[in-house]
Amino acid sequence: MSSAETTDRGRHGRQEHRWVEVFDVSGRLGPTWDGLIAAVARVTRLTWHKDTKSGLWHKTQETALYACQINLPAAVAGTAIRQHWGVEKRSHYVRDVTFFEDQSRIRTKPGHFARLRSFALNILRANGTNNISRELFINALNPNHALGHRVT
Repeated sequence: MSSAETTDRGRHGRQEHRWVEVFDVSGRLGPTWDGLIAAVARVTRLTWHKDTKSGLWHKTQETALYACQINLPAAVAGTAIRQHWGVEKRSHYVRDVTFFEDQSRIRTKPGHFARLRSFALNILRANGTNNISRELFINALNPNHALGHRVT
């Protein structure tokens, strides 16, 4: 087992203390999982949230488990997990704010439309678009501009 600790202070009215532990489980999960899972990472987060009205701090604690295909040192696993959430946040923010995915009332085949939104987002990003909202506005004004995006 390897372990690591990190502390983030003062971002968005919260302080977070994170413990990452990596356990070697290769050969211990049975023949079905041999070669698929080499380690399990356990991340325990202790977060203090500041209530802006009262000025008091409230504590929450959560534990998350991650299956890993390779055995990593705890510090490396913790960094990889944090970076993954950056990707998730970047994608979901655009989907929620720009594509209004949370307000979607599509009831028939919503997964198909989610894939189409992902496809459109990937095309825009592959073409070097930084401001997705602005690019969608330009494409709405000029459909020929939208058709000019290359798909690689």
